[in-house]
Amino acid sequence: MYQVAAGVNNVEYRRVLLNKSFDFTADSLLQATDSHTRLIFLCSPNNPTGNSLNREEIVQTVRRFDGIVVLDEAYIDFSRQASFLEELNLYPNLIVLQTFSKAWASAAVRLGVAFARPEIVRIMNKVKYPYNINQLTQDYALKMLAKESRVKRWVETLLRDREKLWKRLSALPCIEKLYPTDANFILAGVTDANAVYQYLTDRGVIVRNRNTVSLCAGCLRITVGTPQENKTLIDALERMNLTGTPCTPLKRR
Repeated sequence: MYQVAAGVNNVEYRRVLLNKSFDFTADSLLQATDSHTRLIFLCSPNNPTGNSLNREEIVQTVRRFDGIVVLDEAYIDFSRQASFLEELNLYPNLIVLQTFSKAWASAAVRLGVAFARPEIVRIMNKVKYPYNINQLTQDYALKMLAKESRVKRWVETLLRDREKLWKRLSALPCIEKLYPTDANFILAGVTDANAVYQYLTDRGVIVRNRNTVSLCAGCLRITVGTPQENKTLIDALERMNLTGTPCTPLKRR
């Protein structure tokens, strides 16, 4: 979506590939910038990899870059790392993005929040659309904020279920690798991503096929669902292997 937003505004967009650990260094990132570069976008925890980026490298990037660094923390509620909101006052060129779409279970509301120093917020207020978010959305957001303790319990439950799902997935023959995650999903390397994806889709189990994403060849992104949804997924993958050939879907009779 960063690329889409840049394209809509006729802004040059440059990708910097992560390393094999789905991480980066400030040096490698800043080498891709020049005097025209004004914004750097980082996503931590990242999507679709699930990992948090190296905190010190984020700090070095913010300190060394002569422009604005936007840190997307949409999945931060599921992370072992603390949010950069706690250190926002230390970095005048940092913008932190968060959302109601993930841990707050309010994706359909389409409400995100940008946190920044007052100087940046004043400039953003000058260029944003003249309409604020509608009253219904504001009222809903206030109701959700009053349920913060309940949201924390939701997150704790999801993290426990994520651990259980991880263990069940790791025991399956068709799973080649599970990547460390600080999000509400698990990136899984499988022996045939396209075949497994189609097999699950045919049975009403929807995952994300990330086989064509850079560095994610052969991978599916699996969201942590309810216990019953997770069981349905595992049961389907176990049935897939009954033929004795890992990740070869069973033919329908």
